[in-house]
Amino acid sequence: MGYKLKLDIFEGPLDLLLYLIKKNDIDISDIPIAEITKQYMEYIKMMEMLDLDIVGDFLVMAATLMQIKSRMLLPPDPMEEEDEEEDPRDELVRRLQEYKKFKEIADALKEKELKRKDFFSRTVDEEVKNQLREDAKEIFFEASLFDLINALSDALNKVPEEIIHEIIAEEYTVEQKIHDILHRLLDESKVSLSQLFRKARSKIEMVVTFLAILELIRLKEIEAVQKRTFEDIEILRNKDNMVPIDTAEDAGRQS
Repeated sequence: MGYKLKLDIFEGPLDLLLYLIKKNDIDISDIPIAEITKQYMEYIKMMEMLDLDIVGDFLVMAATLMQIKSRMLLPPDPMEEEDEEEDPRDELVRRLQEYKKFKEIADALKEKELKRKDFFSRTVDEEVKNQLREDAKEIFFEASLFDLINALSDALNKVPEEIIHEIIAEEYTVEQKIHDILHRLLDESKVSLSQLFRKARSKIEMVVTFLAILELIRLKEIEAVQKRTFEDIEILRNKDNMVPIDTAEDAGRQS
């Protein structure tokens, strides 16, 4: 593919751990390290496959998880009293609980900011107003990077191993996929991520489509949203930052 995506804003290692804890409905104070480490490493493999520039930040946490896992496999030290021995997970749990509180505060402030915008709304024409009213009937939540990676992983796993009878040279580029997605959103107000993946004819095309979506999110041209956490992801234009399609494609080429 020859395309390396540099994300300006991304969720970090603690965000991924909190995501996995929520996804698996786990008690944050009693984390099953072996299972969480296994799932965490699967996400890192996906990031490496996508050649994302954020992988290094996640490898440090991976080493921490492996260290905790190793310590938990060791037999208890007979020289220490049982109730004095610290659980190897305690430090990680404290970090996660503290980080979770900060995230909740940040989310609350963001919600207040969005509500405040309603009091000082911009002047828009009637067509846009009607569209906003239609959109207001449904409440969506922004999908995280991990929701997107999870959707791609599921889609790739559903594709059967390709049996090649005839070699046909096909080249997919992120720039072309950006063009395709934006033009599709001219005709449709939103499209599900699973539909975009089903339209792909190969795993390579799926990955290129995914990178195009990340690039458009980075450029603030589209939004990836969900009605509920871990449900299907919808892709729609970002009305606050709509620019001509050709401009968005040019920006994608320069990244």
